[in-house]
This record gives sequence, C-alpha cells and structure tokens, in this order.
Amino acid sequence: MVSLASGIASNHPAMGKCQLGRLQHAGVPENQIATVVEIARHIRDEAAEKLDFALDEKVEPAIAPDPSGAGATCGCTPTPSGQSCC
Repeated sequence: MVSLASGIASNHPAMGKCQLGRLQHAGVPENQIATVVEIARHIRDEAAEKLDFALDEKVEPAIAPDPSGAGATCGCTPTPSGQSCC
C-alpha cells in the first residue's frame, strides 16, 4: 500500500497500476485501497498547489495569499471525504 501511495503521490508515470493489481490479487479490501488512493491523490495535488504558489510568489510577489489554506498548522488540508494526510 505504501508503494501504491508513493507512486500516485509522486505522479510516477506507472501511477501504481502494478501495485494496485497486486493488492487486489492479495485480497486487500477495496475500501482500504480507495482510502490510500484518495490520500495519495490529495497529497500529490496539494504538493503541486504549494509548488505553484511558491513559484508564483517568486515570479509575481503581488499575488494574493494562498486560497487553499495550505499554510495551515499541520501544512495540509483534509481530503474531500475528510481523511487526514498529516
């Protein structure tokens, strides 16, 4: 599950397809796989937003504060279903 999550979160070209198949073949419940996929996608998307924001600050200092709230205490926001990535 860690390999699947890291592949998705890092935006690896294979995106965890091999790991997904292995987990399904091993009988890992679909709801557990879905949770891992959701959190990994959230981390990937949030990391991209933070990178874009940091680049925008360097290129255009007058940009408004980060609307995603990514600067929150733990540094992340919950996934749409409320899963924490912290």
